[in-house]
Amino acid sequence: MSFEKVSVIGLGYIGLPTAAIIASRGMSVIGVEVNQKAVDTINAGKIHIVEPDLDIVVRSVVSTGNLRAVTTAEPADVFILAVPTPFIHSNDDSHHPDLHYIEEAAKTIAPVLEKGNLIILESTSPVGTTEKLADWLAEARPDLSFPQNSGDAADINIAHCPERVLPGHVLQELVSNDRVIGGISKSCSDKAVTFYATFVRGECIVTNARTAEMAKLTENSFRDVNIAFANELSVICDKLKINVWELIKLANRHPRVNILNPGPGVGGHCIAVDPWFIVDSCPEEANLIKQARLTNDHKHFYVIEQITRAADEFKRPVIACLGLAFKADIDDLRESPALQIVEQLAKNKIGQLIAVEPNLRSLPEHLLRMGVEFTHLEHALEIANVVVVLVDHKEFKTAADKTHFAATMVIDTRGII
Repeated sequence: MSFEKVSVIGLGYIGLPTAAIIASRGMSVIGVEVNQKAVDTINAGKIHIVEPDLDIVVRSVVSTGNLRAVTTAEPADVFILAVPTPFIHSNDDSHHPDLHYIEEAAKTIAPVLEKGNLIILESTSPVGTTEKLADWLAEARPDLSFPQNSGDAADINIAHCPERVLPGHVLQELVSNDRVIGGISKSCSDKAVTFYATFVRGECIVTNARTAEMAKLTENSFRDVNIAFANELSVICDKLKINVWELIKLANRHPRVNILNPGPGVGGHCIAVDPWFIVDSCPEEANLIKQARLTNDHKHFYVIEQITRAADEFKRPVIACLGLAFKADIDDLRESPALQIVEQLAKNKIGQLIAVEPNLRSLPEHLLRMGVEFTHLEHALEIANVVVVLVDHKEFKTAADKTHFAATMVIDTRGII
């Protein structure tokens, strides 16, 4: 196959780094993004997200003409779909996956498809989504043949290859990590492997589409279950007046024990979301996976109770919340327990609320409307009488004067103090 032109649908936290890496290998890359501001930013050689070194790569490939952002699809040899897969918003506690972004992406590329094209779904998806993608495309383009599980030859090749990168290390891991590639047919898998071999140094492992979808969900569910154990352990240790951080260090000295660190919950668009896709597919069987999700989702309510009790010790509580992102040293707020905690504190109006997030230039508008102040670390520590560490950003871990922490009531959900 010829891979001279690649189209990446969705230029967010995964799509933009993927487009930049492929473009850096000399291929012509068209990035399709509905956000006009993001398109203009990228075409100016800049980035609209926080990811180490991504700005350098984007500036380079835009200047050479290898990367171009647009709002409408254009013909290409390969189409990579990197669009969100959130939940359907409902009034109950259900967590049904919302696949309309993938369906819209299918409708976007359908008019420009040509025989021999390769379509790769990288969005983390419930089992069976890649087959649905083929059905949506077939409905939009009845003049083309699409692959079936029987393995018959088709005009269009479709495969699923879930992204498996860690925010903050995306550029490195896009190249070095192994890739699980599942085509709807063997021919689709083979063509996808050939494509990824152009920029991936890790091993490309072939399976079928359903197994590839389940592999990503399994990886993140495994981590979620282990984090739930650590979070539950931290609550138990609070009740028994035991330092959970010391306990975990001691337990981890056992050669076959590796307990993860607890926190205020679990965030991001992977670990906080993917296990629910398994639960939604098999609600009667996924009992442990569901309980881990419930345990981790409840942790931020426990933190709010701790903060409320601390604030009650002061006539005029001033609460400094350190961090809003879902993990350290990034700006991603998706499913962030830190953000959820600050939002709930603002709703409860238990005192003056200050937020410190070194990776954001300003607070989200809804927090400002709720009266949350935005400031830098030094000022927050000077005026706060309750300090809540919600994210272990490097700026917080290396704070020059830890005496400010000692002079206040500290709730440290990350174990940095």
